[in-house]
Amino acid sequence: MSTTSLPVPDRSPRLREALLAAAFTADGLLDLLGAPAYAALARSETVPALRATRGDAPLDTLVRLFLLQQPVPYERAAAALPLTECAEDGWVIRVGDEVRATVDVRPYSGPEGQDWYIVSDLGCAVGGAGGIGSREEGVVLGVGGASTTLAGITVRMPVASALDVGTGSGIQALHASQHASRVTATDLNPRALDFTRLTLALSGVAPAELRQGSLYEPVGTETYDLIVSNPPFVISPGARLTYRDGGMGGDDLCRTLVQQTGDRLNEGGYAHFLANWQHVEGEDWQSRLSAWVPFGCDAWIVQREVQDVTQYAELWLRDSGDHRTDPAVYAARYDAWLDEFEAHKTKGVGFGWITLRKSAAAAAGNPSVVIEEWPHAVEQPLGPAVEAHFARQDYLREQDDAALLAGHFTLAAEVVQEQVGLPGAEDPEHVVLRQHRGMRRATKVDAVGAGFAGVCDGTLPAGRILDAIAQLMSEDPVLLRDRTPQAIRLLVEEGFLEPVPPAG
Repeated sequence: MSTTSLPVPDRSPRLREALLAAAFTADGLLDLLGAPAYAALARSETVPALRATRGDAPLDTLVRLFLLQQPVPYERAAAALPLTECAEDGWVIRVGDEVRATVDVRPYSGPEGQDWYIVSDLGCAVGGAGGIGSREEGVVLGVGGASTTLAGITVRMPVASALDVGTGSGIQALHASQHASRVTATDLNPRALDFTRLTLALSGVAPAELRQGSLYEPVGTETYDLIVSNPPFVISPGARLTYRDGGMGGDDLCRTLVQQTGDRLNEGGYAHFLANWQHVEGEDWQSRLSAWVPFGCDAWIVQREVQDVTQYAELWLRDSGDHRTDPAVYAARYDAWLDEFEAHKTKGVGFGWITLRKSAAAAAGNPSVVIEEWPHAVEQPLGPAVEAHFARQDYLREQDDAALLAGHFTLAAEVVQEQVGLPGAEDPEHVVLRQHRGMRRATKVDAVGAGFAGVCDGTLPAGRILDAIAQLMSEDPVLLRDRTPQAIRLLVEEGFLEPVPPAG
C-alpha cells in the first residue's frame, strides 16, 4: 500500500478559489482542450491535452499540474495557486525549480452545474479504472464510468440520511450531500476516507461522517433512507487490489452486500449497487439473483453485459497493468483466474446494476422483483426512470383486471410508433412502440395495442376505448376485454402508458 502522506483539507477554500478563478472546471477544460482532446482523456490518452496546454495561462498550468501530472515551472505555479499554502498543506511539492502535484484533482460537474473536484491517487483520475495500470494494493481511484453510472441511476429525493458503502474518492457521498441531511461514508481502506474528506472539502460541500470498515460493519444496526455502493465487485482469485477485489469467493461479496441491505433500509428507502455476478453452469442466472433480494424489499436488477471467463480475466489483468509484466507472470495470473472460475463452475460474468426499495407490500409477502437483460443505450441520469419504475409496480400490484379496465391512461412522452413491413403492402407485418426517454425500450404490439395506445389521452377509461376498437374491428367486445388487460399491464410496466390519478 502507498504510504505517501495526503494533503490536509484545512485551507481547501483558498485552493478552491484559485481553481475557480482560473476556470479549472469541467466547462473550462472543455473550452481549453476542445472536444477531441477532452474525450481522449477519458481513454487515458494525454498527448492531445498536453498539446493543448502549451500556453502559460493559469488554466494551462493547473491542467498540466493536477490532471496530467506534469511538472510545471515554479513561477507559473505561483501565478496560478496560493503556492506557499498548497506546499505546506501537501497538495504540491517543490523539486528544484519545478512544482509537482501529490494527488490527482479532476474537475467534475454536478447535476445542477456545480463545480466540484474529485481527488484521487496520482494517475488514477485520467481514464478512471479503464486502464490505470496500478498494482498498489491501497490505490484510490478517481472518476470512472462505473462511478458516473451509479450516480446517474440513483433516485434523488430529499432524505434524512444517506450511506455510501465503499466510498473510494467520495463521488457518491458528494452527490448525496446535495439532498441528504446527513451523509455517512465507509471504506475498508483508510486512505479512501482521507480522499473523500479532500473531495468534499475542495468541492465546497458539507463534510460527511467517515467510518472505516468492511460493508455494513462500521454502521452496526443503523438504518438509512438511501444506500449507494460501487463495491469491489471484481470476481478474482484473491484480494490483491483493495479498490476492486472483494476478497470473497466468486460473487459472494456482492451477494452479501445486497442480502444485508434489507435490515439497513428505512421504509420507502432506496439502495443502489453496481455488481458483477456469476453465470454458473446448470443454474439460471436470474434465479440466482432473485435469491439475493432481501425480505421486505422490491428489486429491479438489470444486466447490462455478459463476458465469457477469458474476456473477463483479460479485462482486469489489463486494468492492473499485468499485461505489461513478465510474460510468465502474466500467464500464471491468467491461469489463476481460470482456476477460480473452474472451481466455481463459472461460464460467464454479468455486469449490471441492482436497485432495492423497502416497501410495505414486500414486507407483507408481495414483493415486486424484476430481473432483466438490457444491453442497449439508456438515458442518463436514469434516477427519475428508476423511481417511476417502482411507482408503476406499486400501481400494478393494486389493480386487478377490472380496475385496470376502469383506469385512465396517457401515452408516455416521446413514444413513437414504427410500422415494419414490405414496401407497398396494405398492412404492416408488425407495429413497434419505441421510447426515446429513460430505458429507451421498444415493444411489438398488435393492431389493438397500437390503436389503444394511440388514443390514450386520459379522457376515456380503458374499457370504453376497447369497446370502440372492438366495434371498428368487428370483434366481440367481451372477448377483447378479456384478453387485453395483460397487454395493457405490460405497456404500463414498461413505461409506455402512464396511469392517470383519479380526479379529486
